[in-house]
Amino acid sequence: MRPLAVVGNLSLDRVDGGPPRPGGAPFHAARALRVLGRPALVGAKCAASDRRQLVPPLVRLGVPVLWRAGESTAAYSFRYEGDRREMRVDALGPSWTPEDLHGLERVDWVHVGALARSDFPAGTLAELARGRRVAFDGQGLVRPDRVGALELDAAYDRDVLAQVAVLKLAEEEARVLVGDPDEDALRSLGVPEVVVTLGSQGSLVLADGRLERVPARPVEGAIDPTGAGDAFTSAYLVSRSSGHAPAAAARRATALVAGLLGRRLR
Repeated sequence: MRPLAVVGNLSLDRVDGGPPRPGGAPFHAARALRVLGRPALVGAKCAASDRRQLVPPLVRLGVPVLWRAGESTAAYSFRYEGDRREMRVDALGPSWTPEDLHGLERVDWVHVGALARSDFPAGTLAELARGRRVAFDGQGLVRPDRVGALELDAAYDRDVLAQVAVLKLAEEEARVLVGDPDEDALRSLGVPEVVVTLGSQGSLVLADGRLERVPARPVEGAIDPTGAGDAFTSAYLVSRSSGHAPAAAARRATALVAGLLGRRLR
């Protein structure tokens, strides 16, 4: 079985005023991939000055890492109230170039964990999509490349979606792009598979011409959901690349995320 890949910027995250901790799609997805045991590798990028703080915790998760040096490191601050999140962009991460993709030649499926629109330009995605199925995080569509309080908008490059086989959206991202995320609205995006995560309410999966709702498994107590979307997408791709249907893949991914969130409580 050929490995699955996750590529994206590492970040320094502050949650509810706490100290900076490792974040970004490579880190959160690797936590899920370690549990699933699927052959995988992670492409991660940050400033060289932050490598010693961010890369060793990623390596300790046991997934092979391809590190790339960038001119900056993404940084974010979060506060949560239930499913509601307040977020501030403290620093933007670097953009990925086609040259950064060296080492992914044997990969068939790749999760692109964009944190902002500037992370993965359309040209880089086009190169990445050659011979691969690309899953793209909707953050890379609706998050503008500017610092300050996060305000989503729909001013993304339409060429980006031409390279995408699976689009993962949080509910607020879907509403920015299409309004109410019903079947016709999601189909208008022109992506073969669209998955909309609804937090504690589960997810919506548009694939094979129909929309299905997948319920969530409840997690008791206060939780920190940072990175849950990246874990979900990685688990979803593991199932899809193993032959599971889209809705079944979403159910398996939902169960894994519930398990990971539950572990944070202990």
